[in-house]
Amino acid sequence: MRRVEPKVFLIGESRIIEDGLQAYLNHIGVPDWKSNAPSDAEKLIEVMGRSCYRSFEPGLNPNVTKIREDNRDYLKNIIKVKHGSVVEHPVVNFIFADVSRVFTHELVRHRAGTAISQESLRFVRLENLGQWLPTVISENQEAVEIFASTFEHLENLQLELAKLFRLDEPGTLFHYKKVVTSAMRRIAPIGLATTIGWSANIRTIRWVLEMRTDPSAEEEIRLIFGKVGDLVTKRYPNLFADFTAEIKDGHSHYLPTSSKI
Repeated sequence: MRRVEPKVFLIGESRIIEDGLQAYLNHIGVPDWKSNAPSDAEKLIEVMGRSCYRSFEPGLNPNVTKIREDNRDYLKNIIKVKHGSVVEHPVVNFIFADVSRVFTHELVRHRAGTAISQESLRFVRLENLGQWLPTVISENQEAVEIFASTFEHLENLQLELAKLFRLDEPGTLFHYKKVVTSAMRRIAPIGLATTIGWSANIRTIRWVLEMRTDPSAEEEIRLIFGKVGDLVTKRYPNLFADFTAEIKDGHSHYLPTSSKI
């Protein structure tokens, strides 16, 4: 049994294909249009938003005589008027590691605008169980000992079952290992450390960040999305410019001016 700390890795994001964008700009007659967006995600939203109104420059649409040229100002208005559909275009890819199944059960409730790939305990045998302790447990030594002894007992049961079913003997078929491993996970604790890949569009990230860093949310998901908030507010400053972070009970609470765009 080992103690772990949940971790957040930002591993991917949408990017602009410059040749394709330039071909589109040539097509609509604004070949020299440029954006000062600090990231491809923010540039992509700006392009999609401007394409809705043909507002790349004044006069391109005769109804448009004035435009916001700065990406920050443009996205600020998009968010203010809640033109949320264009904010769905860029996707950001995360891996959450050393998180519990308590966390993943909470996370998968957010389905709209997401893609999820979780470590499969049908295939991954449990040997060295990791655990993260909520504050209410870690501050009570007797509770810590109960958690530790419980995890150690359940870990030993995994090892005993693996030995009973001879999973490590030469010639044991992989299909048989999978069947037994799948059965063994039924006595694994919900708090065991695992890994999940989570991809979401910016609109979804804004909403989940607001909801899951709220002081009423479960502590582990508050901890993890506090880390997400630290990452996205730095990497996509114009898309999260209306968010402010306050420390509540030792965790960051990210609150936007424009909620649920």
